[in-house]
Amino acid sequence: MKFAVIAPPGAGQSADPDWMATFAQHVETCGFESLVLVEHTVMMSRYSSEYPYDPSGRVDLSADCDLPDPLDLLSFLAAHTDTLGLATGVLVLPNHHPVVLAKRLATLDRLSKGRLRVCVGMGWMQEELEACDVPFAARGRRADEQIAVLRQLWAGGAGGVDHAGEFFSYHGAVSYPKPAQASGVPIHIGGHSRAAARRAGRLGDGFQPLGVRGKQLIELLDLMRTAADAAGRDADAIDLSLGHLASRIDLEGVASLEGIGANRLVLATTETADLDELKDEVSACADRLQLR
Repeated sequence: MKFAVIAPPGAGQSADPDWMATFAQHVETCGFESLVLVEHTVMMSRYSSEYPYDPSGRVDLSADCDLPDPLDLLSFLAAHTDTLGLATGVLVLPNHHPVVLAKRLATLDRLSKGRLRVCVGMGWMQEELEACDVPFAARGRRADEQIAVLRQLWAGGAGGVDHAGEFFSYHGAVSYPKPAQASGVPIHIGGHSRAAARRAGRLGDGFQPLGVRGKQLIELLDLMRTAADAAGRDADAIDLSLGHLASRIDLEGVASLEGIGANRLVLATTETADLDELKDEVSACADRLQLR
């Protein structure tokens, strides 16, 4: 089992270089596998979209909270750590042009010596996607094509590659540097929907169900495996990352989640700007999990 820690976005400290570097170094020292950063390209002061992970339908994050670009922040943190994995959870994939994104991800993976994992989502906030000139109803088709473009550009050689799709097209495109990881940057699919489960089975290197548990979680996992089988893929080779709280997880909980197939737990931390308090929480979690 691998253990990842989410940097608390609501703490308002994500753009503080000293705070973030110290936090990342502490997570690394405690023995966690990776640090996870969230993304919103823009927050909206007014929106009618329904946030799917809270009964209120509203996201518990102020519109003026500092939310740096996660890839730029991970690049910064890569220079302040040695072995810590660097991950998004989730990157709002439809907001990004895949040709530009392929270069950014490959560069970060290369400079961090293969430490990058990208978990992508389709985005729940229609107003955010439309601000990025993305048709909300087409975001799933767009994302499928984006994933194909990323992998084609990473695999393509000096002779260039061609693509003619619904949203993107190019001829003879050459993208270097290549990712340090020979098979490309791992692309995990995050989400709570049946479409996310099917996409993970068809296209993902991993699946990270969000905000689901119990019967609904099992149904999504079954759907992911069915989609993988239909695509001729090995469902057992698809990483499964499940969420929990850093303040509450223990070895018994780990065993329970491992029993349904998880090989990574992504642990949410308390939304506090008190760095010492947060470090104590991470240390206590590491001790309970016997990471050091």
